Parts: sequence; structure tokens; C-alpha cells
Amino acid sequence: MAESDFDLKDFLARLPNLPGVYRHIDAQDEVLYVGKARDLKKRVSSYFQKTSSSPRIAHMVARVARLEVTVTRSEAEALILENNLIKSLKPRYNILFRDDKSYPYLQITAHDYPRIAYYRGSTSRPGQYFGPYPNAWAVRETIQVLQKVFRLRTCEDTVFANRSRPCLLFQIGRCSAPCVGEIQAQAYARDVERASRFLNGHTREVLDDIEARMMQASGELRFEEAAALRDQMGALARVLHQQTMEETGGEDTDVIAVAGAGGRICVNLAMVRGGRHLGDKAFFPAHAEGEPPAEVLAAFVAQHYLDNALPPVLVCSHALPDPELLALLAEHTGVRTRVLARPQGVRRAWLEQAAANAQMALARALSESGARAARTAALAEVLELDADEAALDALRIECFDISHTAGEATQASCVVFEHHDMQPSLYRRYNIAGITPGDDYAAMRQVLTRRFGKVADGEAPMPGLVLIDGGRGQVEVARQVFAELGLDIGTLVGVAKGEGRKVGLETLVFADGRPPKALGGESAALMLIAQIRDEAHRFAITGMRARRAKARTVSRLEEIEGVGARRRQRLLTRFGGFAGVARAGVDDLASVEGISWELAQRIYDALH
Repeated sequence: MAESDFDLKDFLARLPNLPGVYRHIDAQDEVLYVGKARDLKKRVSSYFQKTSSSPRIAHMVARVARLEVTVTRSEAEALILENNLIKSLKPRYNILFRDDKSYPYLQITAHDYPRIAYYRGSTSRPGQYFGPYPNAWAVRETIQVLQKVFRLRTCEDTVFANRSRPCLLFQIGRCSAPCVGEIQAQAYARDVERASRFLNGHTREVLDDIEARMMQASGELRFEEAAALRDQMGALARVLHQQTMEETGGEDTDVIAVAGAGGRICVNLAMVRGGRHLGDKAFFPAHAEGEPPAEVLAAFVAQHYLDNALPPVLVCSHALPDPELLALLAEHTGVRTRVLARPQGVRRAWLEQAAANAQMALARALSESGARAARTAALAEVLELDADEAALDALRIECFDISHTAGEATQASCVVFEHHDMQPSLYRRYNIAGITPGDDYAAMRQVLTRRFGKVADGEAPMPGLVLIDGGRGQVEVARQVFAELGLDIGTLVGVAKGEGRKVGLETLVFADGRPPKALGGESAALMLIAQIRDEAHRFAITGMRARRAKARTVSRLEEIEGVGARRRQRLLTRFGGFAGVARAGVDDLASVEGISWELAQRIYDALH
């Protein structure tokens, strides 16, 4: 226990026998762990018994300098607060799942002629929503099925309203062309209703309905219509054969399998909606090494279903260690669910399939992780860096590039490589000002001085390697900046482009006097350097173009006589930006406060 004024005995003695959330905090005020409790006094005190539940917990408790608790009105409220704190604080001893985007849905819109569409967002708007689906691919595959079988439209409303003849989808039998009256409103509505029943799992009813219509059409000698219905029934039967194995009462089900190997854990989530297996999604939690699979499962269920729909049935590879967890989730979501840890029949097959997919995803992740680590090790060997496994994982590489167009909108980029991968959340752009347009050396000096001035002042971390996109000239500028700031010039490496800028022909240029190195196109180290360098270039280019476009937009309005800063702002605000101003007519422009009809005409003429 770290030395502090914190009196553990007194703190534990004063804890209430109430529900709440507790936080273990170390001497540096870093939150190590967040947990919830039905009884704070009993739960928190249990950590400081003579025998710990696991070596990992014992290691964590040894670092605790103080504790904080928050009393809540109920254990369900504690569960919500616990997960909010885990997501915001990311404690190193909590199992963490990536806070993913919301899951996609398939939407049937609430129009006179409804369209089917991929949708992500709130489902409170008008229309029907089916899902959620594990990924975008599963939604789009289902849309293709609905196009083939029910021939529902997918076009945007603006396209639908302005068609004068059927599009290609009608020609290939994927749409019934309600836009031009090829199908009557009632008939189209019936197709929408059948599609809805199919998505809700009433597949047998839909098949029987199609079959009855086919027989009726055949009996009335409408053979072309009967053949189309036969093809519909065949397409639907093939889909059902691929995506369902057996009837399960139509209950929506999530199948969760936990697998571990090579020090990593994978949680694979498969979704079954309306009796159709929609696919699965793999999650790789952080801080889960050495944790029992059941604990990882509990962490996933708690974190995932607070933000996502809870289905009536969960089929799990392990039993949940906390039987109260589902009751707490039910209190929060209003949905009661049951867990099957030893399923039978089709659900057992689903679980076996999810477990196999978890193992495959884990093997793939370990292979990719091993390949990335091998590239980092190859780079460390070439540059004579520390090759220890922990040092390689922590190796931070920053790469700088300058971008402009003939000196206009000069911008520098800094991209970061760490933990064997690019880290987009750490990327930075720097607007360069006060230099001669086109002076790349001055731009490089400015960005390095701004970035590494903070390192010299102890306000930012020093990377293990700094890559400069450029040859001897740029590296010399970087060397001068580092020397002035008192930083290690041995971390500086320039990437000089080869003939024709072809990858594999680059030369590494060093600031500390080492001779240049040409590694060759087969070098894993050079491939990694090229990847980082290209990412810096891409990031700089996109930023420069955006800045240039903004500058040109503003300057075009500034060049118009009579349009000052206030009028320019009113125009941009009214029309939602420069593009809207450019599209506006003279009368529209004149409706803006401060814009006379004559000035509106002048603006219109200048922009057209």
C-alpha cells in the first residue's frame, strides 16, 4: 500500500451497507479499477482480506493508495454508473471492450411506396426497423434478398419522384418500378407486407402465400406471372436454406462465445433475428489476459447491453458468474431475457458455429499481430533500437510531412505509430504561417520547433523514433532544431525518395552522422517505414486541400465589392456555406439582411 494520509481502516469502517460504485486509485491519482456493489461495505472490504481472489487482484490491491465510493439508489443504477466510468476512465485492471458505433438496421420507410434502406441511428422515427445486424454487409445482403424476392425499391425519394421511365433494376427483375406505375399501389403494399413478415420470421406463411398465388395464376393461365412467383419462391427457399437450420419459435437470440489463446481473448457475438442467422462480430477486449472466460463474458454482457438491444434469449459458451446481472439489465432495459449455457438442437449448433468463428478470428488476430510485431522488430534491428518485446510494443514513431500547392495553404502533418499499428486518434495537423511561400525547410523548422519545444519543456512525450519525409536538407533542419532544444539527434531519420518515388527505392538518412542506408524492396523494415511515411503524406494532403478550399471560398466572396465580413457571414449562415451561396438565385441572395438587389446581382455575376 502506498504511503499517504489515507486511513484504510477508518475508511472501511465508515462504508455504508448500501449499493454503489467504488474506485481503487494509486499514488499518482490514476484510477486502477472501477466496480459496483450491492453492499459497498462487504464488497470493498473483501479486497483487503488476507487471501486474494487472484494474483492479478493482489497486484492491483498492492498499488492502491486510496479509494472513492459513490452511493446509488439501486444496484441497477450502480451498474450504469460503473460502465460509464469504465468507458470514460479506461482503468487498467478493468476488462475493456471497444465502444463501437451503433449497430445497423434495415429500414422500411413510412412512404406511400416504402423503400428498403440501410439505416444507422435512432429507431424512434416513422417506419419499420429490423435488426440490429452485426455489420453493414449483413444488412446489404438482406436488402439484395428483398430485391430479388419482393422487388422493393431502394432508390432515394428524389430519384423516385423524378423518374420518367424504369431504371435498370426493373429490367433485371430487382424492382417492380412503382415510380412509373408498373405496379399498382395495393399490389406494392402487399409486397411490402410480405417482406415485413419474412423479416419478422414468418417465413412459412410467406412461402405458402407465394405458392398459393403461383397455383392460382397457373390455373388462370397467367403462366408468365406464375413463373415469376415460382422464381420468387425458389429464391426465398435458397435463402432460408443458407440462413436457418431449424425453427426456434421465432425468438430473437444473441449467441456469445468466448475463446482464448496466445494471451488474447476473443468474444464472438452472433445475431439471430426472425429465425435467420445474420452473421457475427468479433470483439477483442483489453486488459482481459488471465481472466476467466466467465468473467470476460459478464463484462461483455454488462457493457454491451446497456447500450444495445437485449434480445429475449442469450446463448452463451459459459454460465454468467453473477446471476443478478440479467435482473439488473432487465430493470434498466425493460426486457427480460434468459441465458442458455447448455443449449440443445439448433441453438447448440449456433453456439458451436460461434465458438469456431471465435477461434478463427483469434487465430487471424494473433497472426496479424505477430506479423506487425515482426515488422517492428525488423525496424528495430535495422536502426539498432531496443529489441525487447515490451520496448517494441511501447515504441512510438512520429512522422512529419509538409504539404502545399505552390506555396498556398501550407500545412504540416504528424502521424503516430505505436503498439505495432497506426494510431489515428493521436494524429495532428499544424497550420504553417509567417514563412516564404513554398519554403519547405522553414515549414519543417516551424512544425518541429512547435512539437518538440513541448518535449523540451516536459509537456509532451519524446518518441523513440522521428521520421522526416525528405532527404539531407530536411534532416539537417531537423538536426538543428533538436540540437537547439537539447534533444537526442540519434532519433532522427530522414526518408529520401528513390527514383520515380517508387516504394522500395528509398534511402534512410541519419542526423547523427551514420552513413545512409538503402534497405531494398524486400525489407520488412522499409515496408513499415514506407507505410508510416505514406500515411503522413496522405494526412497532410487531405488537410492542405481542405484548408485551401476554405481559403479560396472565403477569398472569392472577399473579392466582391460591397461584401464585408458581416455580410459574408450572413450569406454563409443563411445558405449553409459557400456551395449554397453559389447555388442561390438573385432573389434568394437579396432576401438576406443587408444585401440589396443590386449587390445580390453583383454577387451572382461574380460566382457564375
